[in-house]
Amino acid sequence: MRARVTLGAAAVAAAAAIGTLSPAIAQQQKFITVGTGGVTGVYYPAGGAICRLVNRDRAKHGLRCSVESTGGSVFNVNALRAGEIDFGVSQSDVQYNSAKGQAQFKESAFSDLRAVFALHPEPFTVLARREANITRFEDFKGKRFNIGNPGSGTRASMDELLAAMNWKTSDFALAAELRPDEHGPALCDGMIDGFFYGVGHPSASIQDPTTICGAKLVSLTGPAIDKLVKDKPYYAVATIPGGLYPNNPQATTTFGVQATVVSSAKVSADTVYSVVKAVFDNLDEFKKLHPAFAALKPEDMVRNGLTAPMHEGAVRYYRETGWVK
Repeated sequence: MRARVTLGAAAVAAAAAIGTLSPAIAQQQKFITVGTGGVTGVYYPAGGAICRLVNRDRAKHGLRCSVESTGGSVFNVNALRAGEIDFGVSQSDVQYNSAKGQAQFKESAFSDLRAVFALHPEPFTVLARREANITRFEDFKGKRFNIGNPGSGTRASMDELLAAMNWKTSDFALAAELRPDEHGPALCDGMIDGFFYGVGHPSASIQDPTTICGAKLVSLTGPAIDKLVKDKPYYAVATIPGGLYPNNPQATTTFGVQATVVSSAKVSADTVYSVVKAVFDNLDEFKKLHPAFAALKPEDMVRNGLTAPMHEGAVRYYRETGWVK
């Protein structure tokens, strides 16, 4: 008697999905992962937007994309190095330092790091508790301040800012290491007096505390920051428009980096080509998937903040479109 096999609902669904693919594609189903950041930032929806477009054409290229919430830029670069993810979102300064073997990567450059494309600008954003009476960043000395979680690009940039100002974490009454989904509630609950966050705008992490407890944006200016922007090729002066958030009618002057998508030379050129094609062939749709993407332009996305060598799969697509020679 022939044995009878019973499939569970999940297996039936998977079998049905594979049944819609051509035999060649079905055999080549490949799962790829995009490392992002905290779920309340912009990196996570950026990864979701990429995967949404990739998965829509999986019957053609055989890729199935998933998003992973991670500790952020530094974590993602290290995860790429370890082969734990295939793509990651990273601040341009973290990309630069990793490729050059500088700052937090001074012990070992990541020679296989590859740039794919740039996303949105990320101004460094400082928010203060309304009752703390903060008017400039220097007022946070002796206060309770969130410097960012270890493994994040925000933390790496914060460390660089403190060094430029000749400050140490001990200059704060408390140097908290909260994740982005924690610092807003902590601010409104009076657990911290302020936080530093590199993020694209508008962001729920800034919208919520400015709405709920009247938190105030604080400008980042002064000689130390002027020198950082002058000396570091990945930094640029930035402005957060006035009125973008409740209770903050004034424009806020700061500096920042670029969010970028990176990969590894060990990820195949065909895989990277398919991901890049999915995004740029549908760029108008991609731009609608988060407000921070609204002003994206292809000519900026293939140039800004990309200091690691370009992945050969990305170069193939950009040459086809004439964006690079």
